[in-house]
Amino acid sequence: MLESIKEFFWIYFIRPMYTREGYNPYNTLVYAFLLGLGVIYSYKYIIKPLKIKVDEKLFWAVTPMVVFGATVRALVDGGVLKPNPLILTPGIFFTAFFLIVPALIADAKLKTYPKVTIAWGTILALYANYLLVTHVKSFKPYELTIFWTVIFILPVLIFYRFKPFEKMYLYPVLAHLFDIGSTVVAIHYYGYREVHWLENILVTKFGAFIYYPWILFILIVVYYGLKWLVPDEEERRYWYLAIYILGLGPAIRDPAQMILQLAG
Repeated sequence: MLESIKEFFWIYFIRPMYTREGYNPYNTLVYAFLLGLGVIYSYKYIIKPLKIKVDEKLFWAVTPMVVFGATVRALVDGGVLKPNPLILTPGIFFTAFFLIVPALIADAKLKTYPKVTIAWGTILALYANYLLVTHVKSFKPYELTIFWTVIFILPVLIFYRFKPFEKMYLYPVLAHLFDIGSTVVAIHYYGYREVHWLENILVTKFGAFIYYPWILFILIVVYYGLKWLVPDEEERRYWYLAIYILGLGPAIRDPAQMILQLAG
């Protein structure tokens, strides 16, 4: 019985971290559940007690740490750093979380928010990107990512003039559009495989550009779902922050991974 449990965790949770064989229904559900708990309890026991307002300032405060975590993850895939559970997915999320919390606490206690948090995250992000730039093989994948990101973003920005959703939700939307751009480039131009099990089915059947309507559909469902399930505006904005991080992380990681692995 114990051996069967060990084998199950190895096949569906541990091995995919090292082999990038992708997500599966089991780890997807578990990680989604842990994400939900993380959002609820970090808001309740960290953000609220520290009296940190969930606004645009918080989005900007956490961004450097997201850049650090995503870049470190790419450095592992690019062979610059050795694989370690603490810097593989999902471990890198926990690592970045435990790195940023002391900075948020210091900012709150010293009444310097968000200066310490931004400075600390920026130092780490600059070091990670120094390693990235010094090992680049080609910037072409990044150029393509920026091109398609702009193409995908323009219609949404035009539509946003009609104020179809809260301003704070624009941050996660833009982050995920950046992620769509990087994913389309990776799959369509360079033959990478989609690692999320459901999206892999869609991409196999319809091609990489199915990502655009699919992710927009999910973002719309999530927005109205949160409006219904989370009536408290401050808490709902914290969920927006979590969605922003989930989009920005892969958006930074994917092109960084490609420019390390591809020579042209």
